[in-house]
Amino acid sequence: MLSMQGAQMLQKLENSLRKSLPASLKVYGTVFHINQGNPFKLKALVDKWPDFNTVVVRPEEQAMTDDLDHYTNTYQIYSKDPKNCLEFLGLPEVINWKQHLQIQSSHASLNEVIQNLAAIKSFKAKQTECILYMAPETARKLAPSLLDTKNLSPTGGRPKAINQELFKLSSLDVTHAALVNQFWLFGGNERSQRHIERCIRAFPSYCLLGPEGNPVSWGLMDQTGEIRMAGTLPEYREQGLVSHVVYSQTQDLDKLGFPIYSHTDKSNKAMQNMSHTLNHITMPCTWNQWNCVPL
Repeated sequence: MLSMQGAQMLQKLENSLRKSLPASLKVYGTVFHINQGNPFKLKALVDKWPDFNTVVVRPEEQAMTDDLDHYTNTYQIYSKDPKNCLEFLGLPEVINWKQHLQIQSSHASLNEVIQNLAAIKSFKAKQTECILYMAPETARKLAPSLLDTKNLSPTGGRPKAINQELFKLSSLDVTHAALVNQFWLFGGNERSQRHIERCIRAFPSYCLLGPEGNPVSWGLMDQTGEIRMAGTLPEYREQGLVSHVVYSQTQDLDKLGFPIYSHTDKSNKAMQNMSHTLNHITMPCTWNQWNCVPL
């Protein structure tokens, strides 16, 4: 195991991961932001260098003090051979299997390795598999072969107009974290709210303020730079508000040079339709998360 130290090594890792898109997308995005200031204080580990097989991105040990906080205890994994990385992932200095934790990867096939580790390390793992999207602006820069003009929306990637007298584009404040937490599918508890607060502090966030000056629709980024937790208050849905938020967010993040990607549950047709309207591209690989709990 080797920890990537120094700007030169981390930049080489980012360049190498870029060549493996879209399979490396989640890890690539995380390493990109490590190289842009590392706001979440993450570190990258490889099994060998420079010809690595597996990369694991994780927080520093001193950040993982709460054994029950799987929002903090989150690992991103990319492997050139995901079915043969059990030994590396089993190392205690790579993953602390004694904690409640999450693993995120574009490799659905990693499930076999994780379930084998569950038997060895005595934990249970639940897999969630979702649709992974990349913004067209990112695809043009990083993976132009993924662009298929035949499947692009006739809207040109723009959402329908909204009433800009009623709804004002703005950014989220930390005080809005409770609202986001209330409607986040993976949230709804104190630890998730602290995680959301940290995301709001670390990365650009976007929202639409309604007639009373409070957020009615929003979108932000998690520690990997992925667009996450987008939502709209129930009474304001079906007006295209979240499409407007995500479109504005995408335009601004593209100007900053950020890789832009997101995921959607396979049953969430509304968000899938939004992604199609905005010309976000469905990746050939999926977004996967494993929630791991010690027995």
